[in-house]
Amino acid sequence: MRENARVTSATRQPGTPAPAQPSATSGRGGGSLPPRLIATDLDGTLLRDDQTVSPRTVAALAAAEKAGIEVFFVTGRPARWMDVVSEHVHGHGLAICGNGAAVVDLHGGAGAHRFVKVRELARENALKSVQLLREAAPGTLFAVEQTYGFHQEPAYPKLHLEIPDTLRSAEELLAPDGVAASQPVLKILAHHPDLDPDAFLTLARIAVGGHANVTRSSPSALLELSGPGVSKASTLALCCAERGISQEEVVAFGDMPNDIEMLTWAGRSYAMGNAHPDTVAAATGRTHANNEDGVARVIEDLLAGRV
Repeated sequence: MRENARVTSATRQPGTPAPAQPSATSGRGGGSLPPRLIATDLDGTLLRDDQTVSPRTVAALAAAEKAGIEVFFVTGRPARWMDVVSEHVHGHGLAICGNGAAVVDLHGGAGAHRFVKVRELARENALKSVQLLREAAPGTLFAVEQTYGFHQEPAYPKLHLEIPDTLRSAEELLAPDGVAASQPVLKILAHHPDLDPDAFLTLARIAVGGHANVTRSSPSALLELSGPGVSKASTLALCCAERGISQEEVVAFGDMPNDIEMLTWAGRSYAMGNAHPDTVAAATGRTHANNEDGVARVIEDLLAGRV
């Protein structure tokens, strides 16, 4: 989950690379089937750095829906941060939020989103993950993301420009009878003030093991912990299965490590020009940066039969 201040690209590039479009058979599992679903990340991907959706991108999304291609927003953002794209939902209006922890119907508009599916992080797993991370990386600070609540430790930095519902230690928040006991836990956020973001991610994955899925989408050392097996890819796969859509019929876009599983799973996938190097390696193709309408350019080419 990116900090919800002005969002900047994850990595700076010397220039926009020429899009390396995959061939019709380069997608995993074939990639030759016409696309039936577009799955796109938001921050650093669909959204520009000022968190707006460009007119070109709005038109491309509408054209895809008109052509019968479903569009899913697939993001680390919580549901309450989805107002930025609520007016651009067009057809079905579903989004995968919290790195796969929830499927949300955006049709109600700003502030009226409905949870369709929740894949929670069990409290015992969350507590164990907090314990293991405290031991492996002293100084780590935690916040707890729920369906309708956000809680944090008192010293957790002001990353999200919102007032938390509660200030308590993570152990208190996650206790069976704690203040956060009434709602499912979607994610644990773990921030370290000093560690390199990629080094912190590697360390945390080793320390936490199978108790949680650990990823990151922020340029800072901010990690996101979801339930074991919960990711953008696994929830997207569930949604596609419900619609009879195969992975070869999915085109995905992303820029950060939390997009890697989704880009690997999709038949065709594109890393943005501003993407993290590991994300570039995971995708079957590359497009322009988020500030240069990289997603829209590929959608236009898809609809024109150029890719």
